[in-house]
Amino acid sequence: MSASRALLSSPHGVASRTFTRAAPARLAAPSIPFARSGALRARTAILSSPAATVPVTSAEPKRRISRSVSDSAPLAKPAVLVAEKLGEAGLEVLRQFADVECAYGMSPAELLAKVAQFDALIVRSGTKVTREVLEAGRGRLRVVGRAGVGIDNVDLQASTEAGCLVVNAPTANTVAAAEHGIALLACMARNVSQADAALKAGKWQRAKYVGVSLVGKTLAIMGFGKVGSEVARRAKGLGMHVIAHDPYAPVDKARAIGAELVSFEEAIAKADFISLHMPLTPATSKVFNDESFGKMKTGVRIVNVARGGVIDEDALVRALDSGKVAQAALDVFTVEPPAKDNKLVLHENVTVTPHLGASTVEAQEGVAIEIAEAVGGALRGELTATAVNAPMVPAEVMSELAPYVSLAEKLGRLAVQLVAGESGIKGVKVVYTSARDPDDLDTRLLRAMVTKGIVEPVSSTFVNLVNADYTAKQRGLRIAEERVSHDNAAAEAPLESIQVRLSHVQSRFAGAISDGGDIVVVGRVKYGVPHLTVVGPYEVDVSLEGNLILCRQVDQPGMIGKVGNILGKRNVNVSFMSVGRTSRGKQAIMAIGVDEEPDKKTLEKIGAIPAVEEFVFLEL
Repeated sequence: MSASRALLSSPHGVASRTFTRAAPARLAAPSIPFARSGALRARTAILSSPAATVPVTSAEPKRRISRSVSDSAPLAKPAVLVAEKLGEAGLEVLRQFADVECAYGMSPAELLAKVAQFDALIVRSGTKVTREVLEAGRGRLRVVGRAGVGIDNVDLQASTEAGCLVVNAPTANTVAAAEHGIALLACMARNVSQADAALKAGKWQRAKYVGVSLVGKTLAIMGFGKVGSEVARRAKGLGMHVIAHDPYAPVDKARAIGAELVSFEEAIAKADFISLHMPLTPATSKVFNDESFGKMKTGVRIVNVARGGVIDEDALVRALDSGKVAQAALDVFTVEPPAKDNKLVLHENVTVTPHLGASTVEAQEGVAIEIAEAVGGALRGELTATAVNAPMVPAEVMSELAPYVSLAEKLGRLAVQLVAGESGIKGVKVVYTSARDPDDLDTRLLRAMVTKGIVEPVSSTFVNLVNADYTAKQRGLRIAEERVSHDNAAAEAPLESIQVRLSHVQSRFAGAISDGGDIVVVGRVKYGVPHLTVVGPYEVDVSLEGNLILCRQVDQPGMIGKVGNILGKRNVNVSFMSVGRTSRGKQAIMAIGVDEEPDKKTLEKIGAIPAVEEFVFLEL
């Protein structure tokens, strides 16, 4: 091989007739710095391990080789810390894929000291996952699982900044919570708990505990989500007139159940009974206060199986004492457990239970299994519809876009590996070609995955679906999106193609530069598998599975055979091979999908073919 030919570096950096492995360069500001160490891992998971490219550059600029060092070390089982009681069925699911430690009743200090040893943390409502806890995770903590619906005890902003996915179990205890709400409603209306206590104390007080009927009464459901809508169904069966307030509930859903959506003020003014099912947020904190109680009917009755903090408890005591609120039935409190002298708990007209909304045998087992499966899926990098700090993409959209998620990330990874070390990413544009109406194509998930693919290989930051946009923003990387209409209106696929374009950059593989001077790669999904279809000005067709070799060469007969013969003799299996050219006899690009990473001698032989002008090895 002549001195003008490209040779791979030796493991020790010897410069004699070889490439010296260049130190990872840095992208020009405002862009993404290359990581100082680590190997690019070919993982398309939502939650993948930190990775970095180790480039090898040529001393002869027209003939360059770039490669990545593969990471073949076996992955250890993840470690999961269960901080609160979890059903045995869920623990069994966790033990199938992880090392599990149950440490119930930890103090905040004990949690801070322990959390850095784990990849995932599972809590219920009693453990606060604060910014301090997430920072104490030291980058290892990747998933927080909330065994239940509410996530007000988890700092979502800090989780997102830390790249920590938060998942919950929103469906398993839905029916149990709704049934408990109905149980409290009926119990309160008929004074069951008070009459029970009196009779056990030896008192027979039939006249004192005359109740009120539910049939024909108006029930206002505040929060018409999963639990609220299930309460509505049951209340309709009891003959109640149901109205509801929820600014995000679809009208057709309420109408199908037989409920009428109204404003907050109308709901509390018309209701004979009010059932609370709203989350605790800054907007809903103490939303039931002196002012709102004043707008209610005298003698209204209130049930809360949602969050204690939505009620100003002191204001509720005053409303009970004045008779404005006749009765209350509470399963949740601002502070749990409440103090022994809590006036609300001790009030004669209040029925209380110790947060039993999800406390059925069936619900406990269901929640344990649901959160264990959600945490397991997140650790494996699978798409999960229960992620609460990921882009809000409906489950059906996530399912439909799954193969395009892989394509988007791989195009991003491919594009960024083509950038020369001394260059910088100054602009990224993603173009989606689709026959669908723009309103019928949600690209947030795809944008996040392109961002992940571009950022992660050249950054020491751990990037995943949760913090992709945040990380890009922090590093000054702006990704523009464009949608191009495709004229095939009968196409069933959501997308025809995805194009990733890096503008104003230098490339270590000149063949990837389009006529406009940008690095351009385009891909599409074929038979459920991501394919690369365009590199720069060249059309190719190669599966993006395994690894990829791109060769720019003089277009002449026998090139496919020569390269294929070299790879075959070195026992490197070729999965796909495609050649694209600008015109006959001029230049062409050969895209070769390979299952294994060729060793340096194999790549040397490819580089020694006289017609090969440059090539690059890419790990996807």
